[in-house]
Amino acid sequence: MVIAVTGASGQLGHLIIDKLIERGAAPADIVGIARTVEKAADLAARGIEIRQADYSDAATLPAALAGVDRLVLVSGSEIGQRAAQHHNIIEAAKAAGVGFIAYTSLLNADKSTLGLAEEHRATEAELATAGIPFAVLRNGWYTENYTAGLEPALASGALYGAAGEGRIATATRADYAEAAAAIALSAEAESGSILELGGDEPHTLAELARVVSEVSGTAVAYENLTPRACATHKWPPGCPRAGRSSPRPPIVASPGETSTPTRAHSRPSSAARRRPSLTPSARHSASSTRAPRSPRPHKGWGLLACAGLARPKNS
Repeated sequence: MVIAVTGASGQLGHLIIDKLIERGAAPADIVGIARTVEKAADLAARGIEIRQADYSDAATLPAALAGVDRLVLVSGSEIGQRAAQHHNIIEAAKAAGVGFIAYTSLLNADKSTLGLAEEHRATEAELATAGIPFAVLRNGWYTENYTAGLEPALASGALYGAAGEGRIATATRADYAEAAAAIALSAEAESGSILELGGDEPHTLAELARVVSEVSGTAVAYENLTPRACATHKWPPGCPRAGRSSPRPPIVASPGETSTPTRAHSRPSSAARRRPSLTPSARHSASSTRAPRSPRPHKGWGLLACAGLARPKNS
């Protein structure tokens, strides 16, 4: 069985390939698809075939998907172009006889009001009529969206946002990659499965600030702004502003709103590390599950692993 992963040179795609190998897939059975093959040289050195393709160049896709049995379609990063790009890949997958597609979408994409959701909805709708068995992995917010911006918070002593008491169930990229690898390898993944993925412990930004303080030893307080103030706030150097295209926008939930997987299942961590639950309820479009749990050295949502902060002596 040949499994292809698009975006192989990107952060999530690379991690998915790592997780496939950890779960027993032979490197010779994995194809990494990248726009720039040189950026995936480390994967090629491990015995993975790297094929060049560009989401926007339909002519490059047939050769990239030749002989592929199962495809992990990591959503593109070019906002405004992704629906057309994903269409190209789905069409090429149909022509190549790909037997299964796992697509990385957005949490609650069917009802999300985020501007990012529309292209995901369009891709999910196309998959539903493509005639290829598929699963949708609706990834929640990355923990790294916060940890990558902790330096300014530690320097200023303030973590800014306009989330109020909204709760966010973040998970690391590695968690989401684990889920994608498990689905790609699973013979039980039923066509049309929609999995809402997120972390185990939903948290507010105030709670996040407290954990940052505990782990780093530097006092950091959450400062809740109004959406208008957040959009016009003078952010410290290196801190992403609201209102511009950024992978780490500070506004992630309105007061009282949540960014949490719905109807998420609780499972022992050992089972979660083996593969996501594919119980009967997880085979319906309204179903959900959590990303497999990675070891968390502190209760703070992978902060130590993501941000490189020192581990407290008592943890």
